[in-house]
Amino acid sequence: MPNPYLPNWEYIPDGEPRVFGDRVYVYGSHDRPGSTAFCDYKLRAWSASIDDLEHWVCHGDSFHTRKDGEHESDVDWTDHELYAPDVIEKGGKYYLYFYILMAHGGVAVSDTPTGAFELLSKYKLPENSPDNFCESGIFVDPGMLVDDDGKVYIYCGYLRSYMAQLNPDNMYEVIDGTYQDNIIPVEEPFCFFEDCSPRKVGDTYYMIYSPKIGSRLVYAISKSPTGPFKFGGTIIDNGVDYPGGNDHGSICCINGQWYIFYHRMTNNTVMSRRACVEKIKVLPDGSIPQVEMTSLGFSNSLSPYQINSADLACVLIGGNFITEYDVYTHPVIENINGCIAGYKYYGFGDVNSSKYLTFTVKLRKIDCSGKMSIITDDYKSGTVIGEIKIGEELVKNEWTTLSTKVNCVKGTHSLFFKFESENKDDVIAEIDSFIFTIDN
Repeated sequence: MPNPYLPNWEYIPDGEPRVFGDRVYVYGSHDRPGSTAFCDYKLRAWSASIDDLEHWVCHGDSFHTRKDGEHESDVDWTDHELYAPDVIEKGGKYYLYFYILMAHGGVAVSDTPTGAFELLSKYKLPENSPDNFCESGIFVDPGMLVDDDGKVYIYCGYLRSYMAQLNPDNMYEVIDGTYQDNIIPVEEPFCFFEDCSPRKVGDTYYMIYSPKIGSRLVYAISKSPTGPFKFGGTIIDNGVDYPGGNDHGSICCINGQWYIFYHRMTNNTVMSRRACVEKIKVLPDGSIPQVEMTSLGFSNSLSPYQINSADLACVLIGGNFITEYDVYTHPVIENINGCIAGYKYYGFGDVNSSKYLTFTVKLRKIDCSGKMSIITDDYKSGTVIGEIKIGEELVKNEWTTLSTKVNCVKGTHSLFFKFESENKDDVIAEIDSFIFTIDN
């Protein structure tokens, strides 16, 4: 399953992956396409079998802050948006920890990992807790950890990080004397901004979070759930050769393979984010090497010989971006002179004896004529294997299918489309999908 690994009409940012039993579940915020505000008034759960990550199942809405159809609101103290939840299991129950924008969040519980979740309580602080702790009890973007000894930890924060232990008997009450702030420092090299996500790997505690600088997910490690933490480095940066923005996610081991779950921006806004995933390595010394953004998702390679949606692009340079026109159509648009759309990685195979392949693309001309070069391996110094001419004869704003012969490609390659025109600031075309075929 390529990136985005959920259906391309679904927008689940801030993904927290959890393996419960034989399925992996992703809990996140719920964005709306092209929205001018982060998140939604509901949460939604998706899952897949750990043995089949190609097929994800939607389990419907699991929690609400506003009435939605037949679903009443699950809270009575606010109707603001739900942000960045997490779910943990303890004692056969599943606990949803949520933050509501500019309001107190809390804990909901379910007998199943999919919900629906029933409100248990707001977070409860001891009477003598500091007023500045978690902004008087507002736990922003909570991340949860149940340790091997049964202790329950909550981490959270925006601009400053916090942590505390929760009473494992009720799962919502902060234990007096266990709270501390600045668990991840705001100073360099940590530069904490938001999005605490704790994980335990062996005897090492990891904190995955978003720093103040850039569009990255970074990590810190400790031998204790209460720190001190040592800065590790960057795991992924969603702003490398792509329209970047805030990032939020975590790591998860599924059938022995480690992944980083994160999100990418669409619709020319940082408030319209889709779920993505990359394979990573957790090395014996505890370090996690940085990985690049790809179109792969859970796949080892993509097939160029089937129809590929243009919104699999993991490289967008020059001002172009992915948008949603309807549930069927998610093109790369605003392609002006010099724009690049890139895809990583395609397995072309090694047995084809043809000298040429046929490349076919569905596109529509917008403002001016030009061309789209098809390049492998590197958009600056790679091999140009062919080009599509977007000529005067094309009717503007009408989808059309164009084909051209390209030099045969074997093996595994990245693929880039470069747009060029003499009209430097006019939009050349939008691309919807493409495919390679083998000549008979």
